[in-house]
Amino acid sequence: MRVYNFSAGPAMLPLEVLERAKDELLDWGGTGMSVMEHSHRGKAFVECAASAEASLREVMGIPDNYKCLFLQGGAYGEFAAIPLNLSAPGQTIDFINTGDWSSKAIAEAKKYAVPNVIASEKDNGFVDVPAPDSFEVNPESAYLHYTPNETIRGVEFDYIPDSKGLPLIADFSSTILSRPVEVDKFDLIFAGAQKNMGPSGLVTVIVNEELLGKARPECPSVWDFTQQAANDSMLNTPPTFAWYLLGLVLDWIKANGGLEGMAARNKAKADALYDYIDGSGYYTNPVAKHARSWMNVPFLQAKPELDKQFVSEAAAAGLANLAGHRSVGGMRASIYNAVPLEGVQALIDFMKEFAQKNG
Repeated sequence: MRVYNFSAGPAMLPLEVLERAKDELLDWGGTGMSVMEHSHRGKAFVECAASAEASLREVMGIPDNYKCLFLQGGAYGEFAAIPLNLSAPGQTIDFINTGDWSSKAIAEAKKYAVPNVIASEKDNGFVDVPAPDSFEVNPESAYLHYTPNETIRGVEFDYIPDSKGLPLIADFSSTILSRPVEVDKFDLIFAGAQKNMGPSGLVTVIVNEELLGKARPECPSVWDFTQQAANDSMLNTPPTFAWYLLGLVLDWIKANGGLEGMAARNKAKADALYDYIDGSGYYTNPVAKHARSWMNVPFLQAKPELDKQFVSEAAAAGLANLAGHRSVGGMRASIYNAVPLEGVQALIDFMKEFAQKNG
C-alpha cells in the first residue's frame, strides 16, 4: 500500500513517474537494457539528458544566456563550489541568515572567503524573514546569497531581496518547480533534486553565463562551473538515473498544468493545512504568517509529550515521516508537488481525531 509521504527529502515522487520508471527499468527505449546501464556518453543517454534540460528550460522559462548544470554533491556541495567559483580569497560574501541552511552555507563559505551577514533572524528564533528595507549590501562583496525557503523551520521569503547590483545567488532546493519564478531576477539558482525534482544524487545549477570563467585555480574540476558547462555536465560520470528521472518528473509537471498548475495545487494544500492549524485550538505554527512556507509546514501540539505518539499513530494510518527535524522537534509536514491534496486532507482528518482524543 502506498502511503502519503511527508518527508522533507528524499521526498514523495509522483506515482505516474514511478510507474513509468518501473515499466522502463529493464528495457529502456527498446534498447534491451536499463537506463542505468547505458554509457553517459552514448547517443541514447546524451539525447535523454538533452531532453531533460530542454524540458527544464521550457518549464522554468530559463533564458538562453543561462547554463543548466547537472552535478553531484548536493546543495551542500554548492556551499563550497559557489565561493570557489565566484569569489576571491579574502573577499566578502553577503548573506541573509534565516535558518539552518543559511547558517550551513555561511559556515562553509568561511573556509574560502569572508562571510558578511547583512541580516539575521537568529535572535528571533528563525521564525520570520527580515524586512526588505532592513539591510544593506556591501558593494565590494562577491555576491549576495540567501535561502528562499528554509526546509527545517518552514520559513519562506515573500519577496526577492534587492542585491543592489551584486550577483544574487539563491538556494532553491525546497521551492524549485513549485511555482513560476523569474529566473532572470537571479544570477545563480541551485537546488538539490530530492524534494521537487526527483531522487537524491543530483543538484541542478542554473547560472548566468556572465559568471563563468571566474573559478579559482584550486577549485576542483568537478565543481568548476565553466568546465562542467563546456562538457555538458559530463566532465565526470553524472548521476544518470537521477537525471533520467528528472526528465520524467518534468514530463509529469508539463502534463499537469506546468508551474502555474503546481502553484495552484501547492497553494491550496498549504492554505488548507494552515487554516486548520490556526483554527484548531490545539496545534500551532510558530512562523510569521507572511513568511510561512508553502512546502514545509512545522507545527506544535498542546501536549509536546505526545509528539512520539502522534508520529507513531500517524504512520500507522498511512501518514509517513511527520516527525519534526531533530534540531527543533515537534512535527513537520513537507507537502511538495507530488503530495496530493487528498494526502493533506487525510493529515488534517488525522490531526482532528488526535486532538479530540488527547486535547
